[in-house]
Amino acid sequence: MKFDLIAPCYFGTESTAAFEVRRLGAEDVKVTDGRIAFSGPADIIAAANLNLRCAERVLVLLKTYTATTFDELFDGVTSIPWEELIPADAQFPVKGSSLSSTLSSVPACQSIVKKAVVERLKKGHKTLMLPETGALHKIRFSIRKNVVEVMLDTSGDGLHKRGYRRNATGAPIKETLAAAIADLGRVRRDSIVADPFCGSGTMVIEAAQKAMNIAPGLRRRFAAEHYTFCPPEIWARQREKALSEIRRDAAFEGFGYDIDPAAVALATQNAKLAGVGDRCHFELADVKDFAPRPEMIVLTNPPYGERLGDLATAARLAGVLGKALEEHPVAGAYIITADADLEKHLGKKASRRRKLYNGMIPCQVYMYY
Repeated sequence: MKFDLIAPCYFGTESTAAFEVRRLGAEDVKVTDGRIAFSGPADIIAAANLNLRCAERVLVLLKTYTATTFDELFDGVTSIPWEELIPADAQFPVKGSSLSSTLSSVPACQSIVKKAVVERLKKGHKTLMLPETGALHKIRFSIRKNVVEVMLDTSGDGLHKRGYRRNATGAPIKETLAAAIADLGRVRRDSIVADPFCGSGTMVIEAAQKAMNIAPGLRRRFAAEHYTFCPPEIWARQREKALSEIRRDAAFEGFGYDIDPAAVALATQNAKLAGVGDRCHFELADVKDFAPRPEMIVLTNPPYGERLGDLATAARLAGVLGKALEEHPVAGAYIITADADLEKHLGKKASRRRKLYNGMIPCQVYMYY
């Protein structure tokens, strides 16, 4: 059986996510703002959840139709063969969004969708009781300009939850975004990466996993592992494949520095949990002492906004980083920040810039070659 799938991603990371999806052997790959649509068998559902570095989750698209009334919304949802997807005892919470549509009340739409699924499941399973005590099947809907999409979430927790970050320092960068920056920075199996503001180590760890081709989802579980249409042997097969493709011979090395001893300890622990502890070295150091080697790629998210609270201090730190990079030129520096004046503070114009969103915060990646 072939499934239509959607992988939402951060704005600005679509090309990286699309490349990853194609590499898995998915078909009909289409890229639009903030998402990749593709199709494939159940194996692709497992492979996408295990291997996608930049996507936020993997959803099965069940139906697309137009609705301007609650009756139309209800009828569309009822026409989906839910009994083939969801067992009679499953939990099936409904979550959704509406934008520029006649049906603007999200709570009202949620209860209509839930009611429609209940009716269909009762009929399909020939039961009057749906105890909702079994495996979790999250239903999602989206209404955009009166076009309804009904989806089933296969990931569970967002894909940024890799299973290695037990705790985090203030306002950390999401793993999926760090992976996109490692891709922009052209991190290869023999790269040497440095981050002078490493925090909990995410940027260096994601670069290490990319270089060694360690699938980001190997250390966690997914909702669809309990779905009848994704049997356990599919997951076992895809996990085995991902394990066999790890490049232990990669010459990658990563270095992270921070002035907070707690951050250094946390980053070291996270790298071990991520399976890259022997490739990532974290040390207590001030950015004023940052002296990268010429072959290094610098990937960093300097303290700004809520991580610092003081914009004057942020500007000063950017200036110190600029001085360090001027005195010690590197192969490339990729700096993500919401600071619109970074070039002024750093004292140098970027070779290129790329607009990205860190959650809802508009950011730029300033690239220096």
